[in-house]
Amino acid sequence: MAKYEMLYLLNNDSTEEVKAAEIAKYENIVKDAGGVVVSTDKWGVKKTAYPIKFKNEAYYVLMTFEANASVLTELDRVAGIDSEVLRRMVTKA
Repeated sequence: MAKYEMLYLLNNDSTEEVKAAEIAKYENIVKDAGGVVVSTDKWGVKKTAYPIKFKNEAYYVLMTFEANASVLTELDRVAGIDSEVLRRMVTKA
C-alpha cells in the first residue's frame, strides 16, 4: 500500500453537520477498501485563488491515507459527482 494525500474543497455555505458527514464519507471509502486513514486535517475556511462555482471561499480538508491504487479511482468518482465538493486533488505522498 502506498501513501496518498487528498485535498478537497467543500462548499462553505454548508452546515457543520454536512461538512462532518462529507469528511466521514471519504474516510469510510478508504477504510471500506482496506486502506488506513493516517490523518484528516481540517484547515477551515480559506479564500480561493479564483472563484469556483461563483464562490470565493471554501472549506479545505487534507486527508492523508494509505491504500491501494484502486481506491483512487473510487475517491475521484465519488468526489466528482458530489455537489458539496468544489475541487479535489489526490497526490502520492
